[in-house]
Amino acid sequence: MKSHKYWSIGALITMLGTFYTGYKGSKEGHKYFAASSLLCMIMAIYTGHKMISGKSRKKKEVSAESVED
Repeated sequence: MKSHKYWSIGALITMLGTFYTGYKGSKEGHKYFAASSLLCMIMAIYTGHKMISGKSRKKKEVSAESVED
Protein backbone atom coordinates (compact mmCIF):
# COMPACT_ATOMS: atom_id res chain seq x y z
CA MET A 1 0.00 0.00 0.00
CA LYS A 2 2.89 2.36 0.71
CA SER A 3 4.36 1.88 -2.74
CA HIS A 4 1.00 2.66 -4.39
CA LYS A 5 0.73 5.89 -2.44
CA TYR A 6 4.25 6.99 -3.37
CA TRP A 7 3.85 6.12 -7.06
CA SER A 8 0.56 8.06 -7.11
CA ILE A 9 2.16 11.11 -5.50
CA GLY A 10 5.05 10.87 -7.97
CA ALA A 11 2.59 10.73 -10.86
CA LEU A 12 0.81 13.82 -9.58
CA ILE A 13 4.04 15.78 -9.22
CA THR A 14 5.28 14.79 -12.65
CA MET A 15 1.91 15.68 -14.21
CA LEU A 16 2.15 19.12 -12.69
CA GLY A 17 5.67 19.40 -14.12
CA THR A 18 4.36 18.31 -17.50
CA PHE A 19 1.67 20.99 -17.47
CA TYR A 20 4.13 23.65 -16.35
CA THR A 21 6.76 22.84 -18.96
CA GLY A 22 4.08 22.63 -21.64
CA TYR A 23 2.78 26.06 -20.65
CA LYS A 24 6.29 27.54 -20.68
CA GLY A 25 7.08 25.96 -24.05
CA SER A 26 10.06 23.88 -22.93
CA LYS A 27 9.80 20.92 -25.30
CA GLU A 28 12.77 18.99 -23.90
CA GLY A 29 11.62 19.26 -20.27
CA HIS A 30 8.04 18.54 -21.28
CA LYS A 31 9.10 15.32 -22.98
CA TYR A 32 10.96 14.07 -19.90
CA PHE A 33 8.17 15.01 -17.50
CA ALA A 34 5.61 13.29 -19.74
CA ALA A 35 7.66 10.08 -19.89
CA SER A 36 8.16 10.15 -16.11
CA SER A 37 4.47 10.74 -15.58
CA LEU A 38 3.61 7.79 -17.78
CA LEU A 39 6.00 5.54 -15.87
CA CYS A 40 4.61 6.65 -12.50
CA MET A 41 1.02 6.11 -13.65
CA ILE A 42 1.80 2.61 -14.92
CA MET A 43 3.50 1.71 -11.63
CA ALA A 44 0.64 3.22 -9.59
CA ILE A 45 -1.89 1.14 -11.51
CA TYR A 46 0.25 -1.99 -11.17
CA THR A 47 0.77 -1.60 -7.41
CA GLY A 48 -2.92 -0.78 -6.91
CA HIS A 49 -3.89 -3.88 -8.84
CA LYS A 50 -1.54 -6.01 -6.75
CA MET A 51 -3.02 -4.50 -3.60
CA ILE A 52 -6.61 -5.25 -4.65
CA SER A 53 -6.07 -8.67 -6.23
CA GLY A 54 -3.96 -9.88 -3.31
CA LYS A 55 -6.83 -9.37 -0.87
CA SER A 56 -9.42 -11.13 -3.03
CA ARG A 57 -7.04 -14.05 -3.63
CA LYS A 58 -6.62 -14.57 0.11
CA LYS A 59 -10.39 -14.52 0.66
CA LYS A 60 -10.94 -17.11 -2.06
CA GLU A 61 -8.28 -19.41 -0.57
CA VAL A 62 -9.81 -19.15 2.92
CA SER A 63 -13.35 -19.82 1.65
CA ALA A 64 -12.15 -22.76 -0.48
CA GLU A 65 -10.41 -24.33 2.52
CA SER A 66 -13.50 -23.97 4.74
CA VAL A 67 -15.69 -25.64 2.11
CA GLU A 68 -13.31 -28.60 1.78
CA ASP A 69 -13.24 -29.26 5.55
